[in-house]
Amino acid sequence: MKILNFGSLNIDWVYNVDHFVKPGETLSAISVERFCGGKGLNQSVALSKAGASVFHAGGIGSDGVFLKERLEESHVDARFVKELEVPTGNAFIQVDKTGQNCIILFGGANQEITKDYAEEVIKNFERGDILVLQNEISALNEIVDMAYERGMQIVLNPSPMNEKVLALDLEKITYFIMNEIEGEAITGNKNPEEILDSMIKQYPHSKVILTLGDKGSRYAEGAVRLACGSYEVEVVDTTSAGDTFTGYFISALAEKMEISRALERASKAAALAVSVKGASNSIPLPEQVDSCKLILKK
Repeated sequence: MKILNFGSLNIDWVYNVDHFVKPGETLSAISVERFCGGKGLNQSVALSKAGASVFHAGGIGSDGVFLKERLEESHVDARFVKELEVPTGNAFIQVDKTGQNCIILFGGANQEITKDYAEEVIKNFERGDILVLQNEISALNEIVDMAYERGMQIVLNPSPMNEKVLALDLEKITYFIMNEIEGEAITGNKNPEEILDSMIKQYPHSKVILTLGDKGSRYAEGAVRLACGSYEVEVVDTTSAGDTFTGYFISALAEKMEISRALERASKAAALAVSVKGASNSIPLPEQVDSCKLILKK
């Protein structure tokens, strides 16, 4: 079984601020740092750090070659990453003194993914292989259709949530990994259990993982419902929490780990990630996750 992450590659500019800038306000940043980012890159690094063998496909400009190098340094197979004649995607991230963040995205090369390029990549994979997708690249419809026709398992993290996600044939998705906001946008429900019930009713052949921040996570498959709490840590930067969870959970799927154990491991990894500043660099290694003695929140 092979794992392909067809995802975004961003240059992250992280501005540490006292508070998020308000309309009409000019705010001086406490500091600014550049990181490798993009939900795609972060999830590929998380997959690799979690022990999975993963291929990454996506677009960069000439200014983003260091992102491909970052993937390779993280033992991600980046042979399918394509350099395009446009700027690399950028993310402008404010992180306040509580560790919360808000993000502005510029798509750049991420939005220049074509059907022809996607076809060249997808033809290297086969039935049973795992495809990981987020909503930060173009040609999502075509990628989903091609992967489904080849019999791949499709994991969708519908973030950022917008009309592009709702336009997809979501019945072709094998696993949804999403938060409450994304769940509400798809189902119209706010209550976590109602979101899960509605998702399974609408997409009975899919499995749903719902992340709830400090309230933990939930899993639904048919009539099965599982829950995992969150772990107590000092929050420094939440930027990579969801991507870390996603990477560790998918790695556990590839290892055929029991779902309850997969939720627990992914939740621990995400908790460790928010205790460190930055995106892909904050993702922990398996030995850190497995040896940590974090306490579940009550």
